[in-house]
Amino acid sequence: MMRYAVVIEKGASSYGAYVPDLPGCVAVGETLSEVRELIREAVVLHLELLAEEGESIPEPLSLCEYIEA
Repeated sequence: MMRYAVVIEKGASSYGAYVPDLPGCVAVGETLSEVRELIREAVVLHLELLAEEGESIPEPLSLCEYIEA
């Protein structure tokens, strides 16, 4: 099991999510819970597609931290 960092951004009317270690793996949802579910599904499908095409699965390298200022 691999654990990938996900960035979620709030837009004017929706949320967008992407995975820095999986270029092209993105999702958009109307709510935070929806975008979380959609990006989870997108990661699984992205990794399955890479495996089907014989591509190597990228190791998770990105880290997430919060800084208080």
